This record gives sequence, structure tokens and C-alpha cells, in this order.
Amino acid sequence: MSVLLSDVVSGSAVGLRGRLWGLSAAELRTAAIEASSEILRLEAVRVAVVDELSLRPDDQVIASRGVGCWLAANTMLQIRDGKKIAALGAALRPFPAVAARFDVGDCSFEHAVLIVAFCESPPKGMPEEALPRCIDLLLAAASGVEATTTKVRNVIATLERVFESDEIPPAEDIDRNELRIASTLNGRVVVRGDFDALTGEMLLSALSNLTMPTPAPDGTPDARSAAKRTADGFTELIRRYLDCAKTGTDGGQRPHVNVHINARDLAEHRDCAATPSPPDGVGAAVSDLDVGHMPWLGPLSVSQTRLLGCDCFLSTVLLDDHGAPLDAKPGKRLVSAEQRVALIARDKGCAFPGCACVPAWTDAHHIRHWANGGPTVMNNLVLLCRSHHRLMHRKAGFVGKWVIRIGVDNKPWFIPPPSIDPQQHPRPANTTFKT
Repeated sequence: MSVLLSDVVSGSAVGLRGRLWGLSAAELRTAAIEASSEILRLEAVRVAVVDELSLRPDDQVIASRGVGCWLAANTMLQIRDGKKIAALGAALRPFPAVAARFDVGDCSFEHAVLIVAFCESPPKGMPEEALPRCIDLLLAAASGVEATTTKVRNVIATLERVFESDEIPPAEDIDRNELRIASTLNGRVVVRGDFDALTGEMLLSALSNLTMPTPAPDGTPDARSAAKRTADGFTELIRRYLDCAKTGTDGGQRPHVNVHINARDLAEHRDCAATPSPPDGVGAAVSDLDVGHMPWLGPLSVSQTRLLGCDCFLSTVLLDDHGAPLDAKPGKRLVSAEQRVALIARDKGCAFPGCACVPAWTDAHHIRHWANGGPTVMNNLVLLCRSHHRLMHRKAGFVGKWVIRIGVDNKPWFIPPPSIDPQQHPRPANTTFKT
């Protein structure tokens, strides 16, 4: 079956690969260009729609901690990508010239982000009346098929030098400091930073002794690359800090590495961990996987967990048949350290459906308020991030709409309001971090 060029962009990609042989090379090039233009158009449409939704959020958006998280939860986007889309829509509002160029598809998403970032934080020495001309220069670099990110960044760098202020040199401007830490799809972590000279000097000084080439005992030269030595040194620096520094508290505890694992999985013989469980459904099978669990980054191999277990503080949390922690030391309004450990083992972070907040950023919420006679016991407690905790207590028009119940499995369940689910089907606690 042949394929018409007009159907390539407007139709589905299902089965298309097997029919493209009928197009000439020129037609394939045209189709690729038209598809790219269509992507730019739809990207602009999505940004505009999401921005309008952020100005008029309904219960579903509010419950998702913002329109960016809602978009990610209802599409195949990652949360960070959903937030970027929402952030660009809001950032374009004060700069109609940039928005207009983006809306017609003459400026890519990435270039629009760079331009509005410059507009929001221009060089300190730049007068306000110079901004429109700077926007024109940036849009010229970002428009057309010859536009590249390098060109846009070069224009930004040039403008920063032209309007450089004598007050604070860029190398000493701590307001420009940035550090981004993100997990990748394969479970690793990417770190990107931009620091002032003094902070950089402190970091390099701290890493200096830890990153030097270290020959083997027999004199064999260190085979590690410079990047590998720096990574090893950075790991050692963090380990020494957590072991020795006055770190304060984080989520009620001093910050350290938490790893959760079933006792049988931690057993010396792997056969103990591999013993099959009764077939109670997919949930039971998943919860019995032979892995550890980290509150921030999720699954950790059992071999690495056992390695950490050789030199650690070991806390024991007793669980019932459903895997929910049994109660510990009730009777006080404030949650005890033992109860918080048990809550983390049960909820793995914010329990609100769809929330990805880690345990360190959560509060222990009384399902039945303490002032109304609610006890500080496991079956009356649930971990909620500050955003969802605030929604339950203070958000106008939100209090009482969502109902939290502890189910027969001794785990929290959330009943949505009729505006979100007319049937009000109970939803299980968030399972993002469960193994």
C-alpha cells in the first residue's frame, strides 16, 4: 500500500515504516521538516493550555501539587518535564514578544527558556530601557533553521559582558550559584553546578587530596581517569561529612543514608530471600522482591544492601501480615523517632496518591486531629508532604474533601471528593517508592 506525503504528518505512525518506501528522498525530507514544524506548533499549544490551567486550577490540579505534576501524572512526561512546561508558560506572560515568536513556532522550547531566563535575571548593569533591544537580539539568534543553542548562549554571554557591573564581578556573584541534582532513567544521578570562585576554591581544596592518582602497592600507576578520580573523591567527601560533621536534622533525624529491606532478604543465604511467597496478586509479588529500598532513589540491590549492613546502625521495625509496621510508643502528640521510622517503612514518603515526595520532606499527619481526640498511633498517622499536609489543614475549599482511612491492610487509603471521582472509589497510598 502506498502512502501520500500529505498523510505522513497528519496520520498515525502505526505501520508507517513499512509504507515509507513509496516516498522519494525529497519527499522524506519534506515530511521530516513538516513533522518538526508540527511538533513546535503542538509544543506551543501545550504550553499555552497548561499555563491557562495553572491560572484556573480545579480540584485535580490542586491535588497534584500543581499543574506540572498533574500533567506528568496524566501523560508519559516526567515530573521535571511537566514542571518545565508550566514554568515556561508563566515566564512568557511578562514578555509578549518572546511569547509571540514561540507561539508561531519560530523559537524552540529550549531557546525560549534561555531567553526568558535572561529577561528575568538580566545583568545588574543593564538599564531597563535596554531590555527590548536585548530581546530582539536574542530572538534573532533563536529564530530560523540556523538557530542553535550555542548562538543563543553566545549572545547572552556577550550581553552580560557589555552590561557587566563594577559592583560584583561575575566570578564573585553568589546569586548566580546553582546546583542541580537529578536521577536518570537507569537509576543513576546527574549533578550539574555553577558556583562562584570562592565556593569553587573550597570544593577543589576539599577534593584535592582525595582525587590525586594513587599507585597500587606494587607501583602500578593509577588507571582511573581524572573524572573517575574526582567522582571517587566526591563520594569519599560526602561519606566523611555524614560520618563526622554536625549535620543538624532532616525530617526529624540527622541526615544519613537510610536503606529498608526485609529481614529475610538481608539473610546471609540468598535462598532465604528467594523463597516464593503465596500468590496474593501483583502487589504481593512486587513487595517481596529481593531488593533494598532507599527513600531518595528507590531500589538498591540486595548485595549492596548487605554490604552497607556490615557497618551500620540497624533498626528493627516489626510488620504485620500485610507489611504494615506495628505501633510503637503511642500516647504523645508529637511523633516519636521510633514511630517516624515505622511510618517511613510503611509509606515510603508522602502517601498521597501520585505524590513523589521523599520521606525527609514529609510531616506526620494525624488522620483524626489530636485536638479532636485522635491518638498518636500508627493507625491514626500518615506521612504527607508539606503541600498535601497544608491542603488537608488550611487550603480554602479543600478541607474535608479528601478523606483518609486506614484499610484492612493497615495502610492508608484516600477517598477523593465527588468533583474528582463521582463514585469516590478509595485509592491506595502512593506506591512510587515501593519495591
